[in-house]
Amino acid sequence: MIRAAVVGYGNIGRYAVQAVKAAPDFELAGVVRRSAAGDLPPELGGVAVVEDIAKLGRVDVALLCVPTRSVPQKAREIVELGINTVDSYDLHGESLVNYKREIGELAKARGAAAVISAGWDPGTDSVIRALLETMAPRGITFTNFGPGMSMGHSVAARAVPGVKDALSMTIPAGAGRHRRQVYVELEPGAELGEVEANIKADPYFNKDETYVYQVPSIKELQDVGHGVLMERVGTSGETANQQFRWEMRINNPALTAQVMTAAARASLRQEPGAYTLLEIPPIHYFPGDPDELIKRLV
Repeated sequence: MIRAAVVGYGNIGRYAVQAVKAAPDFELAGVVRRSAAGDLPPELGGVAVVEDIAKLGRVDVALLCVPTRSVPQKAREIVELGINTVDSYDLHGESLVNYKREIGELAKARGAAAVISAGWDPGTDSVIRALLETMAPRGITFTNFGPGMSMGHSVAARAVPGVKDALSMTIPAGAGRHRRQVYVELEPGAELGEVEANIKADPYFNKDETYVYQVPSIKELQDVGHGVLMERVGTSGETANQQFRWEMRINNPALTAQVMTAAARASLRQEPGAYTLLEIPPIHYFPGDPDELIKRLV
């Protein structure tokens, strides 16, 4: 059995516990939280809850269910112990590449494997985009998110001074463009204009059309649904106008946690280093006999 720890118990952490418990080849080693004292949610009854992962005994892999901007530091701390990590780091581009390079060097030195950006975008959507390009190497892919709640953008908005709580909705505008509608519940004395300016300047928001609205309560608006519509038009060989569509509507944290659990299994089948989902053989995400999987899926 694979002994997995869930680090962080927010939106994704709750579903990660469920996904690990449901997996036939996993055992939940425990949950790591900032504070293990006080009242615990009833669903954690009988689960080891600690502040330090070292208190859980043998841990094969840690699912890092913490905000993206906390992921690199938390990954370093755990990989340093020689424990595999999986995260859903959701910043694209150069930031992702730099993080992969840094954690990969440490993982190789400590004999561990780190699977990064193992959510659905970046993550499984990245794999779909790559497959579409293998089928039509020349062309354009449009990835349209939403409408739905972006966990990463909501966390970024909550971190802005003066914000008590926030919800960031992603609204697709077509052709891969998006609008961000950010709803904020302000701390007493906070000025909406200042909060709005800080949100729009944040790297999570500064490339998109962003609107900020003050509301009395975020809980009245909360919904974790999301989705994606991916479209590609391209050329196979010399044949143009090949058209592809990939669409899903999902519970955002539940899907992220499920993908992370599959990646956690795959991490134990990799050499030490850092990997994105794109670099891992798909068969490594599954439990069971590889030959049976090939007979069923190929």
